[in-house]
Amino acid sequence: MLPALTFYGVFVLRPMVLSVQYSFFDWNGIGASTFVGGENYVRLFTDPDLFGAIVNAFELIVFFSLVPVVLGLGIAATIRQIAASRFAAVSRTVLFLPQVIPLVAAGIIWTWLFSSTGLVNQVLKGIGLERLTRAWLGDFDTALPAVGVIGAWVLLGLVTLLLLAGMSQIDPALYEAARLDGAGPWREFISITLPSLRQEIGVCVTVTVIAALASFDIIYISTQGGPGNATMVPGLEIYYQAFFEREVGQASALGVALMVLVLLAVLPIQWLTKERD
Repeated sequence: MLPALTFYGVFVLRPMVLSVQYSFFDWNGIGASTFVGGENYVRLFTDPDLFGAIVNAFELIVFFSLVPVVLGLGIAATIRQIAASRFAAVSRTVLFLPQVIPLVAAGIIWTWLFSSTGLVNQVLKGIGLERLTRAWLGDFDTALPAVGVIGAWVLLGLVTLLLLAGMSQIDPALYEAARLDGAGPWREFISITLPSLRQEIGVCVTVTVIAALASFDIIYISTQGGPGNATMVPGLEIYYQAFFEREVGQASALGVALMVLVLLAVLPIQWLTKERD
């Protein structure tokens, strides 16, 4: 275990400790540093650009987490009903494809789809909704939701397969007993499927919430935080602060704050969805 622990300590734990240390200094990464105490952390909540990036990340949770989990439950329940058919196997494969495609390639493809002359606008024009067309990733009102759609598309397949794996472990006798008592599909879903998937839903929500709060690659490829700061998120702001603005201390403070926010968001989810006797 020693080589693995050494590698983990040098390349994970040590940078985390150094980030906490740097967050209390004003440092450009090269010259002398100046101790500023908690000034960098105060700026996170007083600077509109920095605080706006945090707010955007929490807004993305709706698209990265809520949408995939809700849709995944419906799709998984449908696929389970037709599990023996060839269509079910094809559906699982198609849904999981976004996990195989590199996120950089996915970001480029969706940038083309959402462009002014892209497929989305072409379809809207074709069905007579030309007034709704716009540069989806370049509009201040639609840029963040458009990025959220990309994230939901990427995560939907993974969430669906996790939920399908959980549904396969539910005892079929429970459904048979429910049908004998006169329960319909909706009652079976509410009374049997959902309670039995407590842990799987917890895993899905945890993974997708972390993906929303720590998002970087899709946004960097599709919008680079624009237009303005409409799609700026903490991960991207850390990158800009450290390597463009040369504000290593401020970037470290935002990184530490992001880690704390992830823990504050994930730990309650783990507690609420853990298995109980």
